[in-house]
Amino acid sequence: MAAWDLSVTVEDLGADAPPITVSVTSDLHIGGVILKLVEKSQVKRDWSDHALWWEQKQQWLLRTAWTLEKCGIQADAGLIFMAQHKPLRLGLPNGLTLRLRACFSGPVFRTVLGICKMLNIRRPEELSLLRPIEEKKKKKDTDLSEELYDLTEPILTQACFPSYPVSRPCLYNGMPAHFADSLKTEKVYKMLSVSQPAPAPEAIAKLYRPASVVDKAHIHSRWLDSSRSLMQQGVQENDRLWLRFKYYCFHDLEPKYDVVRLTQMYEQARWAILLEDIDCTEEEMLLFGAIQYHINKLSLSEPQTMTSSPAMDDLDSALQCLEVKLDGADSMYFCFRPKRLTLKGYKQYWFKFKDASISYYKSKEESLGEPIQQINLKGCEAAPDVNVAGQKFCIKLLIPAPEGMNEVYLRCENEEQYSRWMAACRLASKGKSLADRLFQSEVQSIRSFLAMQQTNPNTHTDNSMSINTHSLVSPRYSKKYKVKQLTPRILEAYQNVAQLSLTDALLRFLQIWQALPDFGISFVVVR
Repeated sequence: MAAWDLSVTVEDLGADAPPITVSVTSDLHIGGVILKLVEKSQVKRDWSDHALWWEQKQQWLLRTAWTLEKCGIQADAGLIFMAQHKPLRLGLPNGLTLRLRACFSGPVFRTVLGICKMLNIRRPEELSLLRPIEEKKKKKDTDLSEELYDLTEPILTQACFPSYPVSRPCLYNGMPAHFADSLKTEKVYKMLSVSQPAPAPEAIAKLYRPASVVDKAHIHSRWLDSSRSLMQQGVQENDRLWLRFKYYCFHDLEPKYDVVRLTQMYEQARWAILLEDIDCTEEEMLLFGAIQYHINKLSLSEPQTMTSSPAMDDLDSALQCLEVKLDGADSMYFCFRPKRLTLKGYKQYWFKFKDASISYYKSKEESLGEPIQQINLKGCEAAPDVNVAGQKFCIKLLIPAPEGMNEVYLRCENEEQYSRWMAACRLASKGKSLADRLFQSEVQSIRSFLAMQQTNPNTHTDNSMSINTHSLVSPRYSKKYKVKQLTPRILEAYQNVAQLSLTDALLRFLQIWQALPDFGISFVVVR
């Protein structure tokens, strides 16, 4: 049995403190070495989070029952006794930078699990850590410091050490309990769960964007190895890393519990499009810009946390078959335009809703018999065709059919009739009936939109002054078109999404993003 003196550096004693020398034998286990170190340091504190780090081998000695001989440690081994959890600067997809304690000793997968548990992000297996891009700072930018939000308080640190993943976290006032302890942490959680305003065009222009496929491949090479620890990959205390979605297999999205996850997913998709990391057509870019504009408006006017809005169960079967009788008008005008045919004149029919279908008859008296046609609106797209000044209130329905999309136009007589029928069509497109509790709020939202157009007929002109098109479309289209050309086109696309709630708008954005041809494709360099 060999015996020798082992020198161990205790990080908490300071950089200038000399190493502590302890007498050891080959059969002494790692736990015994730690016990001798603590006794000889004569510092009374909690050492439970500390472990030995072998600098030469880049290895943590976490198996405290193993002997020095089994670990292969000799007298010349340079060991450091340090904390396993250290502060880390973490950049999120929405541009927020947090300072929190992360595990430096376990695999990166387990570190991400702890970070997601703290930030209330379910499905941590979708995310990983990567090194940020080295930005070349100019001399005039040296005085600029990033805004840092410190979350290293003890109660938040405890939340970061999960014993097992939680599928549905316990919420208090819409947020995890460890965020509801102070105004400071509540503010940070709201910033995590609500989309942030886009930076100035000058700041966007400075952001890195890949110029070629090779650049995209180099970006993906910065991901950390999920099976190795942060220390083994050269990450030091207070280093900066990015937390991003790496595996694009999203499932089990529940808006009530996935507020932060949904918002950060949207932010990553948004910046991937704006920085041209993923290609899309001009029409898709304008639609993305319109949804972003809508989300920005809702985020500023309704900063509260999102909650799910599941449809209430129908009260009884009678409510599922509601015949819509509007004030002063028992019928509405209808025109069916199949493909390859020109638009015919509007003909007057009697309509009624049943479940998510619309039926029409020649007259009210014939509504007790078989309809001329019954159209299922589930999955259709309801688009407004409105001109308040010209008293034009039309609804354009794009209905899926085996041969393609059929176009159906409904022309209403007044604003009240349009508001109720448009609300009914939007709910029916989602498979909901008129008995749904969202019907009245949908009607009120449409009325407010019409009132805004009526009080200000030059809506497009006024909005053009407030829309920052540089933050809604990629630089390629900002250079191709002027602001006066982009604004009306974005506002035109905005009419199709103006009635969406914040949650629905986020989900719509992600749905279109996932439908892009290049979605989920990563590039690697092969030599």
